[in-house]
Amino acid sequence: MASTDALVIKTRTSTGTTSARAIRHLGEIPGTLYGHGAQTISITLDGRALEDLLHGGRRRSLLTITIDGGTTDTALVRDVQRDPISRRVIHADLQRVGRSEAISSVVPIIAIGTPAGVRDFGGVLDIVAHQIEVTGPADQIPERLEIDVTNLGIRDHATAGDVKLPPGFKLDTPPETVIVSCEPPRTQVEETPTAEAGAVPTVAETETGAGS
Repeated sequence: MASTDALVIKTRTSTGTTSARAIRHLGEIPGTLYGHGAQTISITLDGRALEDLLHGGRRRSLLTITIDGGTTDTALVRDVQRDPISRRVIHADLQRVGRSEAISSVVPIIAIGTPAGVRDFGGVLDIVAHQIEVTGPADQIPERLEIDVTNLGIRDHATAGDVKLPPGFKLDTPPETVIVSCEPPRTQVEETPTAEAGAVPTVAETETGAGS
């Protein structure tokens, strides 16, 4: 389940591309803080602390945030934007949430086990969906959910409804949504019908009439 981490943030009054670049140059990340009916405010976060949080597998951890060295609150990282080339975080959005508040969250799905169709018949496990949406207590959001694929045979599949959820959580994704399927070996291709022996290709001919 999600743990609780501390993060220090500062409010900022300057916005725009030039300001954002200056903030990143100082090793900080521009972002916003919103939620609970309060006004959305522009903030900065310590870049190293945020990267440590994300790389440490705590993307969905409930945060205890300290604002400008005084006010404390609890929040979740709701959106992270990365540079398409360097993959460094360039912006982050935080949402205020209560510890036991029920919120909707997107959680990754991990397939566990080797399907019988793969093990016994050389099939291929096809990951159709990588995440599902659930609602549950903010301080218990799992970093990931697991789906057992051990018993899947060729052309069998498992759906969102097959995912075991933690107590207190409900599934928001349609339960019939396919998460994984076991497909036949990709080396098996349908034979292409060949022309019957002795068949003579038909050639369209254009007759040119003699001049009258």
